Amino acid sequence: MRYEVSREDFPVHCPQPSMSLWNSHPRVYIPVAEQGEARCPYCGALYVLTDR
Repeated sequence: MRYEVSREDFPVHCPQPSMSLWNSHPRVYIPVAEQGEARCPYCGALYVLTDR
């Protein structure tokens, strides 16, 4: 999965509320501001910052 996020969405966390409950994992905060993109260590979802 790929999710585009903006600074308005900070702090970015995974899983997102729209994700299915069966596909859930512990909530982790994604450090997308550091590199402009980052992956969730649990599910591998890619979060990309759109407004650098």
